[in-house]
Amino acid sequence: MPNIKIFSGSSHRELSHKIADRLGMELGKVVTKKFSNQETCVEIGESVRGEDVYIVQSGCGEINDNLMELLIMINACKIASASRVTAVIPCFPYSRQDKKDKVGSRAPISAKLVANMLSVSGADHIITMDLHASQIQGFFDIPVDNLYAEPAVLKWIKENIAEWKTCTIVSPDAGGAKRVTSIADRLNVDFALIHKERKKANEVDRMVLVGDVTDRVAILVDDMADTCGTICHAADKLISAGATKVYAILTHGIFSGPAISRINNACFEAVVVTNTIPQEEKMKTCPKIQVIDISMILAEAIRRTHNGESVSYLFSHVPL
Repeated sequence: MPNIKIFSGSSHRELSHKIADRLGMELGKVVTKKFSNQETCVEIGESVRGEDVYIVQSGCGEINDNLMELLIMINACKIASASRVTAVIPCFPYSRQDKKDKVGSRAPISAKLVANMLSVSGADHIITMDLHASQIQGFFDIPVDNLYAEPAVLKWIKENIAEWKTCTIVSPDAGGAKRVTSIADRLNVDFALIHKERKKANEVDRMVLVGDVTDRVAILVDDMADTCGTICHAADKLISAGATKVYAILTHGIFSGPAISRINNACFEAVVVTNTIPQEEKMKTCPKIQVIDISMILAEAIRRTHNGESVSYLFSHVPL
């Protein structure tokens, strides 16, 4: 494709390579290094004048370093006269800090701050996937394409779960009810949700199951799992409510802290995540983790954006 350049940040090079391969391109030359005082330095190794530039950087690993690197890369391309700079952020950082809670009214709205930083650095367009709250699109004054892993998830369920026609799709909290009802409608199956009450962040207190999972396969669906406290409690709740098997399907598998040992000890058949975040290391220590590749969805979004085509086809279809 003419007049298009794709650069990779250092957070998830494997995904960037898959996207570039899918588009039949090479990744652009870029050198990222740190000075001895830990400042980030980025050098773009080829001309971007008049080009349509895409920078792939996910919000994972050393999140703050990677975010800063992305901002510097966007700015470097912008002041080198790129015609348009698009940030491709498969997992949007700070997306859980999107509102003030009733309890701590002095809490920051960091997702809005990140949106402002991306805009000020010179981004003209954002492509991301399964935002924690889709209202985050409204934090930006530039176009945001929030892609969905849902079509890839539906495909995985139909190909890998034999009893999918009689399963129940379960949301581990009330916030994910919309996501779960959408999948349940597309599969034409029942859904259930688990109501949880939290006293502290990352700690779950009481859980109530609303819906029936007796003698059925239960599929927990959520947008992200961090310490996995919620989904592991939910899995126990589903088994005690009579579910025969429990699967978990998550878009962003952050898996920090005690997550891996919790999954290993929990009663999941499989924990399925997409590769918005690198999972190779975690798969070595946790055989239950399986990965859905979503590089083709991002690649197709880049191709369509570059050619000025509609991206909404990807909301309901997996590109072949």
